This record gives sequence, structure tokens and C-alpha cells, in this order.
Amino acid sequence: MDTICAVSTPHGMGGIAVIRVSGDDALDIVQRRWQGKPIAGMASHSAHLGHLLDSQGEILDEAVVTIFRAPHSFTGEDVVEISCHGSMWIQQQVVATLIDAGCRAATGGEFTQRAFANGKMDLSQAEAIADVIASQSRASHHVAMNQMRGAFSRQLTALRSQLLQFVSLIELELDFSEEDVTFADRERLTTLATDVKAVIDSLAQSYQAGNAIKNGLPVAIVGATNAGKSTLLNTLLGDDRALVSDIQGTTRDVIEDTVVMGGTLLRFIDTAGIRQSNDVIESMGIERSFKKMDEARIVLWVIDATAPIAEIDEFYAQIKPHCRDKAVIAVVNKIDASAPLPIVKKLKGLDVGVVQISAREGTGIEHLKQEIVATATLPQVTDENAVIVTNSRHYHALVRAGEALDRTLQGLAMGLSGDLVSQDIRECMHYLGEITGEISSDDILGEIFSHFCIGK
Repeated sequence: MDTICAVSTPHGMGGIAVIRVSGDDALDIVQRRWQGKPIAGMASHSAHLGHLLDSQGEILDEAVVTIFRAPHSFTGEDVVEISCHGSMWIQQQVVATLIDAGCRAATGGEFTQRAFANGKMDLSQAEAIADVIASQSRASHHVAMNQMRGAFSRQLTALRSQLLQFVSLIELELDFSEEDVTFADRERLTTLATDVKAVIDSLAQSYQAGNAIKNGLPVAIVGATNAGKSTLLNTLLGDDRALVSDIQGTTRDVIEDTVVMGGTLLRFIDTAGIRQSNDVIESMGIERSFKKMDEARIVLWVIDATAPIAEIDEFYAQIKPHCRDKAVIAVVNKIDASAPLPIVKKLKGLDVGVVQISAREGTGIEHLKQEIVATATLPQVTDENAVIVTNSRHYHALVRAGEALDRTLQGLAMGLSGDLVSQDIRECMHYLGEITGEISSDDILGEIFSHFCIGK
């Protein structure tokens, strides 16, 4: 297998940069560009100071090499990590001289893919590495670290092991079909399938919360045109993310961005103003507004304090069907332009929270943030053994595994033959194996690792 190299630290200039080299010839290739203690004599997990040389033998930089000998390395191969000065030019020259000495430039995620291929981790743990790197809050970091340490993998392995034990007994019966021998107790198998199905369903149900932890709890900002939704989004984000105009219907599509408040990652979604419109594009944007309300966990209903009070009931009737089982905060905006008491009194009769603000002046924004944080409830992830699914690939595999167990239970209840029951159990095991990579294809692996950054 080729020996690969890449810069593993973020792109740009810094105090130091780390170039990783991995493969059978990693030690020999670095030695060709190294001036200092011979690398062959260096112990694993040791660091040494010396000089890096270019292809002409000129000194490129003073650097430190850290040696990780196979199989005790991240990839399971011989690995050398070169810590040099963080000049962009130096980084480029170091990579160029390593390639000239026999390396190949690594592709995105290739180091992690080699770690998976060499049995250093399973596929769900490999995916968790990308989640750790991308984590933006304490909760998302904790969940990703838990998965990277193998909590999810251990749970799935235990489930597959239990199913494998029974499916082996069922298939053994097929070898003795003429003797009418029973090895697998159908009653015990029904109990096992029911218990495993409960665990799989619980994991799949955790995905909604897990997705919110990983990508941000969705908060939809809705309201009539010109209520100040885009101004509110910009104020909450502290950035001019959305275009603001006095012209009605300026926002015709959803705009999303994330921010951490009170330790929780929130994904704010500015939607098109809801009104009757003959404009085809604006109407499509309004349809998406309703869809985003369905997906949201919190709805910020922005109301213009200068608008006629008669519009409150009519608008609420439109959005209420999309706000079931979620928190609604009525945000009375533009209080700098009008006294909002009649509107606030009207809203008190509805099952919504009420906050008065001026998005343009910043009045009441801190109070609104406090209300949002208090409403943004996420599951507690302080339990070291808690497993929360955050990956859509894992979720869909769990759903299919659960469906296979449903068929297993139906087959057992109907008294189907062992070969048919066995087929459904093996299908369940197949989908669980897809999550951990015990069953995988090159296409799946290529898709997963292509999203990793270069150098990881």
C-alpha cells in the first residue's frame, strides 16, 4: 500500500504545522529528508529535534519528528508526524519534498479509512472522529466522544451476537429437518426479538434529539411579511445574514445559520413571510415556511406591534396545525414604534409565550435569548454510557433493522418455517453490521470518507 502524507493541521499560517506520513515506507521516506538522529533507531512514541531537507539537500526548517511504529499508531501502520513552523510556504515545501522522496498525497479521510481497514476502529467510530472535529457545543462533543470510544459499537455488537446465537440454532435445525429436531426455543426467540426490537427502537427514536445536538436545535422564525423576521435573525446571529428591506416578500426562501446560546447549539431558520400571494416563487417560499415549522422544535412567531390586532387570530389559525408538540414564543416586534399592550393582551389568551422587543434597536433581545435557552430542552448526555444516534445513515439502518425484526416476530407468531424466520433475522443483523462496517461496500466507504478533511 502507498505511503501517504498530508498537512493535518488546519489550512493557514500558525505557530506550527503538523504533516502526517503513514505507510510501510514512512520511516525510510522521512529519513531521506531528515538530518539528525537516525530514524531507524528511534523508539515508538518518541519525539526528536532535527532538520528537514529539500530534494537538493538544503535545510528547509528545524522540526520535530514523532515516531509511531505499527501497529501502535492511529492508522495501524508506521506513522511519522512532522512538526514544523507554520509558514504556508514551509508546509507546501515539506509536502513537496516528501512526495519527491516517495510519498503520495493523501485523499480526504484516507488516514482514518486506513485505521478502519486495519482494525483500529469500526465504521461508526471512524465517523465519530469527523463529528468530534466538527462539534460546536458541549453536548455535541460529548455525544461524539462517547461514540468514538465505542459505546454505540459495543451495544450493536451485543445485539448482533444475541441474534447470531439463535439464527445459528435455527439454521442447524435445517440440517436435521428429516429428524424433526428443534434446537431453537421459539418462545425464547420471541422474547429475545422483542427485547432487541425495543433497544433498536429506542436508538432510532434518539435520532431526533441527536440530530438537534449535532446540527443545532431547529428554531423557525415565522410571521407575516415585514414583521421584522430577517432583522431579528441578523440581531440574534450578530451578523447581516439576511437581506432586510421595507418591500414586502423580500425573503423568498429559507435562510439558516447556527449560534451557541447557553451551551446549546441553535439553528435559526428565517422563513418567507406568510401571506396570500400570486407570485409563484414567493408561494414556493411560503410552502417551505410551513415545512420548516413542521421540522422545528421552537417557533418564534414575530408580530409587528403596529399591525391591526384583528390579524392575530387569523394568522395563528394558519400556523397552529404546524406547531403541535413544540414551543411557540410570540415575539412582539417594533415596540419602539407602537405601544403593544392590546396585542400582548390578545396573545395572553393563546397558549404561547410572549416577549416584547425591538429587533432594530436591540430592546428586549437579551430577554428573548433567555426565553429561547430556557425553552431549548435537549436530553441530558452526562451519562458516560448514554448512546444517542446523530448520524442519518445509522438512523436509516436502525429503522430497517427494526422492520426486519417486526417480520421476524410476525413469522414466529404465524409459525413460519425456520428458513423464513432465519432470513429476517439475518437481514436485521445485516443492517446492524452496516453501521459498524462489518458489512460494507467500497461505494459506501468512499462516500463516508470523502467528506473528511485532508489530513484526517
